[in-house]
Amino acid sequence: MSSVIASATRIVIKVGSSLVTAEGKGLDHEALARWAKEIAALKALGKEVVLVSSGAIAEGVQRLGWTKRPTTLHEKQAAAAVGQMGLVQGYESCFREHGLKTAQILLTHEDMKDRTRYLNARATLLTLLEHQVIPIINENDTVVTSEIKFGDNDTLGALVTNLIDGDALIILTDQQGLYSADPRKHPDAKFIHETEAGLPELEAMAGGAGSSVGTGGMYTKVIAAKRAARSGAHTVIASGREEKVLTRLADGEAIGTQLIARTSRLVARKQWLAAQLQVAGAVTLDDGAVRALMSGASLLPVGVTAIGGEFTRGDVVRCLKPDGTEVARGLINYSFEEAGRILRQPSNKIEEILGYLDEPELIHRDNLVLL
Repeated sequence: MSSVIASATRIVIKVGSSLVTAEGKGLDHEALARWAKEIAALKALGKEVVLVSSGAIAEGVQRLGWTKRPTTLHEKQAAAAVGQMGLVQGYESCFREHGLKTAQILLTHEDMKDRTRYLNARATLLTLLEHQVIPIINENDTVVTSEIKFGDNDTLGALVTNLIDGDALIILTDQQGLYSADPRKHPDAKFIHETEAGLPELEAMAGGAGSSVGTGGMYTKVIAAKRAARSGAHTVIASGREEKVLTRLADGEAIGTQLIARTSRLVARKQWLAAQLQVAGAVTLDDGAVRALMSGASLLPVGVTAIGGEFTRGDVVRCLKPDGTEVARGLINYSFEEAGRILRQPSNKIEEILGYLDEPELIHRDNLVLL
């Protein structure tokens, strides 16, 4: 068995609070420096990396001099606001040592649910990756409410993996990986080296709470792997204290537990789009645009002759041939009002007409499925 990370090009790495803050003692700058060095090595191999990091609340607790993690919402939000400063500062200085630029992205689960915010976040992250920047993502604990109590960055890591069409999710934790039972209570528990993500029995195996520092346990990691697998991404759960864990995974060494997605990334995304029943509108294409779509190209506004329906950015719309038959459907980058103003126009005219440019395509080929 070899690691799926060796062949992965776009990787999301999630690190938990206990690792980032040395079990709540304060920001572990040595650990941050080690991960920055390893991620720099992954970048040198041509891999794109997004880092999802917990630790803001735990770091804030230390900075404020509190003796334990707060229980009230406003205290958690205050700790997150204070701790986020140190967390981002620590990562930025570590990555700078390797000539890498970083960007801070604060998200909530609502950003993943709202179609317009989803597309905006996706476009920003992909642009950062294109410019060789390391996005550092955390949940926006300063403003969210129920997410602090029930959310966890394992889930956020999976959602980000879906968002950017990641090939793999690496969850670094304080455990070696997944066992058939809690090894602290069952000494005969067997270590699981590799299995299929989403198997029902995995959730029973992973039952149990997380550490006093973080919010997630192994259960949330199994669920995260299940979510990531829906878009065709594999997951590796491994110890963040393992020496050179990221570079060894990239070299193909099997470390931790590997949860395999059985559906390819592209097929999973196309299936999701094709299954959308609530279609907000339609665009009618000329023959040239139809041929372009059939050959795998994106839909440009110059190839659209008419629009129908009142859709907004991020809605699913039908793509119609001149005779009205549906040839494809996808997530549109502009509202019906904007699309009406730029149809039949070349992409280099969009900014001149609208006063801004969100995307040069009306529908990107990655967000489009042929029917």
